[in-house]
Amino acid sequence: MATSSADNAAKRHPLAVTAVLSVVGYAAVVGTFLGLVPGSVFPELSLRAVNRLSDAIALVNAINVVVIAAGWRWIRRDEVKKHAASMVTSFVLILVFLVMYLTKIGGGGTKEFVGPAFAYYPYLAMLAIHIILSIISVPVVLYALVLGLTHSPTELRTETPHRRVGRIAAGAWLLSLALGVVTYLLLNHVYSWEYIEAAAAALVFV
Repeated sequence: MATSSADNAAKRHPLAVTAVLSVVGYAAVVGTFLGLVPGSVFPELSLRAVNRLSDAIALVNAINVVVIAAGWRWIRRDEVKKHAASMVTSFVLILVFLVMYLTKIGGGGTKEFVGPAFAYYPYLAMLAIHIILSIISVPVVLYALVLGLTHSPTELRTETPHRRVGRIAAGAWLLSLALGVVTYLLLNHVYSWEYIEAAAAALVFV
């Protein structure tokens, strides 16, 4: 994604930078769920606000699916600048999602699926895949981004595993986001739910 090949610490040690950023991201999420992040950091949200945030999160994720798919198509057509712009945009959308998600969990709560068994178990399976992919994709996505921002297009092709890592990152993140949108629709618009306050919130990403 970078247009210059200037040497810097991030370029020399992309794995170390990825590790630090991953730890920061994981710490923010885990700290929020365990109550280690002070409650005063988050605004106190009503159920209505939680619902609006859920809608906004789903919209951001749906847009991100389109952005990543476009970026994937552009790099296959060797439109490097468009690809780079879409991947940076995708990462910004991930950050927007993270802020909204942590705000919803820390200041409000989560909603648990209430529906028939024939829908409940497929919902749980999709949710589990969504969560697992979200967790394991973080360092892969960050590594691809760090490489892209610190190397020139020629360097990315000849000196780094950016192409292979980027393909894995995009595929995993696309599937995670798509399943997140599907589970959101099932929970909020197809079946019903039960609200759980922040203090007892479970690990649910919708």
